[in-house]
Amino acid sequence: MALPASKPISVYVFDAYGTLFDVHAAVRKNAAGLGPDAQRLSELWRQKQLEYSWIRTMMDRYLDFWTLTEQALDTAFAMVPTADRSLRNTLLDAYSQLDCYPEVPQVLKTLKDNGARLAILSNGNPDMLDGAVRAAGLDMVFDAVLSVDTLRIYKTRMEVYEMATNQFRVYPEAISFQSSNRWDVAGATAFGFRTVWINRTGNPDEYTDLAPAAVLSDLNGLTTLA
Repeated sequence: MALPASKPISVYVFDAYGTLFDVHAAVRKNAAGLGPDAQRLSELWRQKQLEYSWIRTMMDRYLDFWTLTEQALDTAFAMVPTADRSLRNTLLDAYSQLDCYPEVPQVLKTLKDNGARLAILSNGNPDMLDGAVRAAGLDMVFDAVLSVDTLRIYKTRMEVYEMATNQFRVYPEAISFQSSNRWDVAGATAFGFRTVWINRTGNPDEYTDLAPAAVLSDLNGLTTLA
């Protein structure tokens, strides 16, 4: 599915967690020790992490994303009492250096070789993002790594997406924004980005009035979009 003809895309901006980096990798690596409900723990961890970011933004009571990640894990453990809580620090250490998805390095290299500028725009705080990017060997790829920590608010506030247009001094429609989170794609679409939903798990569309320009099952198709 080609992007609609308009201004040429000069910048590709990526969400980090769930789009470039596998948010469930930390639990998956420790699943045997966590027990039979490890997957449930991972799902709740992610769910609460995002929920806390939205609630904090609505209340204007910012806490950095690493703190929310810790709080969310503690809640997940409380909700999954069968999981071995002694692995808490092991899981947090693994989360600080999450695996990237297999196709990510080559896709980013291809885009870069084709002259595109690349950036991350993430809820993650700078230390989290630096650790993940370095662990994946992507520290020489991005022209910018933008964190909401600068603004002390979270997506989907429009000011967050404006960080990318300010950074690269382009109009929103010149930016292709990629995220695996449909709510993030909706926010970026509302802002004016050309958006690509990386629907890795085949989820149904929840925001039909804020449709992405394209839907992909992973990042591999991105290099073929016009």
